[in-house]
Amino acid sequence: MDFGFTQDDEAFRTEARTWLAAHTGHAQDRRTWERTLGKAGWIGIGWPEPGYGNRTATLTQQVAWAEEYARSPAPARSGHIGENLLAPTLLAHGTAEQKARFLPPIAAGEELWCQGYSEAGAGSDLAGIRTAAVREGPHYRITGQKIWTSLAHEADWCFVLARTDPGSRRHRGLSFLLVPMDQPGRIEVRPIRQMTGTSDFNEVFFDGARARAEHTVGAAGDGWGVAMSLLGFERGVSTLAQQIGFAEELADLVRTAVRTGAADDPVIRDRLVRQWAELRTMRWNALRTLGGTGDPGAPSVAKLLWANWHQRLGELAVRVRGAAASAGPADWSPSAPYELDAAQHLFLFSRADTIYGGSDQIQRSIIAERVLGLPREPKGAV
Repeated sequence: MDFGFTQDDEAFRTEARTWLAAHTGHAQDRRTWERTLGKAGWIGIGWPEPGYGNRTATLTQQVAWAEEYARSPAPARSGHIGENLLAPTLLAHGTAEQKARFLPPIAAGEELWCQGYSEAGAGSDLAGIRTAAVREGPHYRITGQKIWTSLAHEADWCFVLARTDPGSRRHRGLSFLLVPMDQPGRIEVRPIRQMTGTSDFNEVFFDGARARAEHTVGAAGDGWGVAMSLLGFERGVSTLAQQIGFAEELADLVRTAVRTGAADDPVIRDRLVRQWAELRTMRWNALRTLGGTGDPGAPSVAKLLWANWHQRLGELAVRVRGAAASAGPADWSPSAPYELDAAQHLFLFSRADTIYGGSDQIQRSIIAERVLGLPREPKGAV
């Protein structure tokens, strides 16, 4: 498939293979890897506009790239939020100056982003925003707290949904602000330790943090529409790449079941086949909706499907292992962090799949209200 390769692309492949052989995927390594991808133009291939240092690709080529990347031993991407969430939002709603300022560093892998949406006490109720931003001349002064902020401990910038109209309620009076994270004494990031022992999510505290007013995406007070537009970009080509990872996890589980004899159990065998069939169904559904517009329920249906499928896979991984699933891969020591094998990590981490990115309850409410036309669920005032 022709991606518009140049003579420099083979040099990039060699550089990438050398880099992968020498690095282990820690935070600084991932940042270096983003710059390597950016140098070759592989960040932003799905953007509808070229000219920011990115090469462009058709939808079919984007799928091919995403799936091949998922099959490779390349590290997890740390630039996903900027490339696939903020950038399309800027292309749809940003000014020419905002595009010129923020898109080239994203395409180069130089600036990493995090998403300041969820708040403590609000659960998945995105409209329950308490973080406030007060206009002071050319800046906004931001006070409040965000939670479950992925990669905030590595990010250079955060797009923050904040209440700029103090008398407003729910989705009215919100603004979409671009906030630099390097503000000592004004922004504090606290990692959240998870069941897996890792800290992928964070709490972020804003205590008088500054954001330039010209870095407001969309009009002041119209942030809800911008935020909803961004959520529409959250499901797309990346869903198919995610399913490649799911298929590999399922294949590993099948091999374990055969090796341990668990596959001789007809109940286990039935559940393995069901997981395989449901994964194929998810793929065809993703391909059916890929590139489509005007279907408000498609993202919610996709989230419900994959989150529950992955959670059941984690439960099945533990069942296949039997009693051995309760023992770690190494001797436990009070002076060292506990270790998990792949199946244990899958089981524990997948417990959160039906919560983050919009809980199952929120997704069902979206389908009920926006697709089926059922009465809206009553919500308390903020």
